[in-house]
Amino acid sequence: MSFKEKIDKNKLPEHIAIIMDGNGRWAKSRNKNRMLGHQEGVRRVREITETCAELGIKYLTVYAFSTENWDRPKFEVNALMQLLVVTIGKEIKTLMNNNIRLETIGDTNALPRNCVKELQKAADRTKDNDRMTLILALSYSSRWEIVDAAKRIAEKVRNSESDINEINEEFFSYNMCTAKYPDPELLIRTSGEYRISNFLLWQIAYAELYFTDKYWPDFKSEDLYEAIVDYQSRERRFGKTGEQIKETAG
Repeated sequence: MSFKEKIDKNKLPEHIAIIMDGNGRWAKSRNKNRMLGHQEGVRRVREITETCAELGIKYLTVYAFSTENWDRPKFEVNALMQLLVVTIGKEIKTLMNNNIRLETIGDTNALPRNCVKELQKAADRTKDNDRMTLILALSYSSRWEIVDAAKRIAEKVRNSESDINEINEEFFSYNMCTAKYPDPELLIRTSGEYRISNFLLWQIAYAELYFTDKYWPDFKSEDLYEAIVDYQSRERRFGKTGEQIKETAG
């Protein structure tokens, strides 16, 4: 029986987040240029996005470019930005055909103007699609997001728009750039690294973490099915006992 056949459609995670790691090492292991690894990585994004939509996943967030990635060699950053522009333009048709909405989180003002323009065009074209939302984390880091939220809240308190006593977890979440999305239930990281790398630290407080040794360009649909089956095998307790969870489910 394939992993796809083992999936319980009634226990699907609503939101999956992925740290797509290993493009450069994938290319290096094949004596290829790093950019070829990134290009192959784009193909995997398309495949995994379509697979998630077919399964019935409602939200997919992929870590496309972190704030720390700006420190990479300039030629690689420029090439990645160009790849982003070209890819977005090409993929609008795929998004429309699959009824997928494209949105972004992160400090997108730091992106080149042509990238922002293409992202906005794609967001506008797909805004009415409602099968699934694909969220690109671009120029994103969780610490940046948390600090940005703190600034927003401080500004509201200073302007007497909010009272300090209103500040709780729900209020803080409301002021983050991920406010309109449910927290991910499943976080996947490829390439054999066991780190979160500053990604959705607030939102994955109770997410199930899944690590695979496969580099991102080698992560196929069957690997996603395997990750979901593993997720469904776990007991999610949220601080409660297993007995309490069973009683609630009963």
